[in-house]
Amino acid sequence: MAHSTDPIESAVHEVFVAHYGRLAGWATHLLGDRELGHDVATEAFTRLLSHWQRVDDPRPWLYATAGNLVRDHWRKRGREAKAYELYQGGRPDPEQARPGPDQAQLLSVREAVEALPDRMRLPVLLFYFADLSVADVARQLGRSEGAVKRDLYDARARLAMTLEEAR
Repeated sequence: MAHSTDPIESAVHEVFVAHYGRLAGWATHLLGDRELGHDVATEAFTRLLSHWQRVDDPRPWLYATAGNLVRDHWRKRGREAKAYELYQGGRPDPEQARPGPDQAQLLSVREAVEALPDRMRLPVLLFYFADLSVADVARQLGRSEGAVKRDLYDARARLAMTLEEAR
């Protein structure tokens, strides 16, 4: 495989070799879809290539970017579900007409995190799931460390309440 002589492409390639696998695995875990997880990781690296000059530390930047792409996917999925409901015109969905398992048993941590408000969701994903420090999360989100700590505290309280109610 021929490597580029462009120093930026070479530097991004080194970061790619070091972090792609974990980033793709993280995105796959969040999305529950391996192919989509790899697409998100690839898109994050594509964006890194065009933002390289402004990125101080690529690892947190990549996870923040991938987290935003995951959030966008969840939002799109929510809009698609609402559109489908409108399309159905109030008719029951055949999948929902059959009695299913108790919803409390189906609630997962991922779904609880998905339900968090935007200001809490990305800090949780980056801190707990991507294993970034509070300082890295704050820097990537353009917030103070205190604000990130408060968001994480509020998110933990909300998650505990949501998961306890589901039991």
